[in-house]
Amino acid sequence: MTTPTLAASRGKTIGLWVLRLLLAALFLFAGLMKLSGQDMMVQEFNVIGWGQWLRYFTGILELVGAIALLVPSVSAFGALILLAVDVGAFFAQLLILHQDVIHTIVIGLLLGGLVYLQRQQILARLKR
Repeated sequence: MTTPTLAASRGKTIGLWVLRLLLAALFLFAGLMKLSGQDMMVQEFNVIGWGQWLRYFTGILELVGAIALLVPSVSAFGALILLAVDVGAFFAQLLILHQDVIHTIVIGLLLGGLVYLQRQQILARLKR
């Protein structure tokens, strides 16, 4: 029989992995779309007006962050990278592209939650 603390810990671990996997899949897909030169992505970054280097840079950050989410020892740092990308996407969509921003808000909240749940990982690295 398991104790309530053990069951809660196991539930938290499973929840963290589900969240990590979902977000990693989302950002792997988004990063590959950017890096493979999909017409939609090329056009979107043309509208932003900073050049295609930003598409490549964003795609690389998305891939690195997504892979980091799947490595428990650096998962919180991957979430921080992706949160920074998400904040940039929010402002680009709000101010330049004039597109719906609700999905960037939801993704940002999920990433923020992941950072919060793994904050001890960040604090331990900062103390070194």
